[in-house]
Amino acid sequence: MTSKNIHKIQQSRTLAIDVGGTTLKASVLDGRGKMIVDSVRVDTPYPCPPKVLIKALVELVKPLPEFDRVSIGFPGYVRDDKVITSPHLGNDIWHGFDLVKALKTTFGKPTRLLNDADMQGLAAIQGTGLELVVTLGTGVGTGWFRNGEPMPHLELSQHPVHKGKNYDEFIGDKALKKIGKKKWNIRVQLSITILQELFHPDKTYIGGGNSRKITFALPPHVQLISNQDGILGGFRLWEPIQNVNPR
Repeated sequence: MTSKNIHKIQQSRTLAIDVGGTTLKASVLDGRGKMIVDSVRVDTPYPCPPKVLIKALVELVKPLPEFDRVSIGFPGYVRDDKVITSPHLGNDIWHGFDLVKALKTTFGKPTRLLNDADMQGLAAIQGTGLELVVTLGTGVGTGWFRNGEPMPHLELSQHPVHKGKNYDEFIGDKALKKIGKKKWNIRVQLSITILQELFHPDKTYIGGGNSRKITFALPPHVQLISNQDGILGGFRLWEPIQNVNPR
């Protein structure tokens, strides 16, 4: 690669989109992965089939500066540019949808797609050892990394965790509203213990909109991360794996 091409890549601007079950967020990142402007956000529309989401994203990014490429974090299982599952937006209406192709056509820019928790993790991880990212929002997202490289995604949110309830049902937003913050915190603490015994990560990162409602003392290997990481991780989708985060 010539120095001219390297310089061009370094100057590329990334439109980073974080699709959440409650909120759609986006910003444009500069060639170093920093936000050029504050993120913009709107409520996630419901019902939300592909055409509705794409229309909402077009309106969302209208106020943002120009960009050269697109990264999108999506709340579900994604593979080969397509959505496999979307528990909160609708599995039936999303299964098999080529979101990358649709956004390439819509924005006319190269586009990359990743699970939203994985994308948030790319901005949060140190890049050494085994690292787990857990997002607490409408549902529960997880990202699993080894030496900075995303491992095959696991839809852990759909796995049973306690008395037949999966993680979404056990510590998702509906559970928080139903049982209250005190009992919800007990469940989150139990879930962190279970995940530690299951994965034995060197470091665990907790993000998502409900992470700020945690009231118990976190274990030494667990730390809270910024919700902005869901957008900032979009830069890492275009960077070599070895370019990990110097924190």
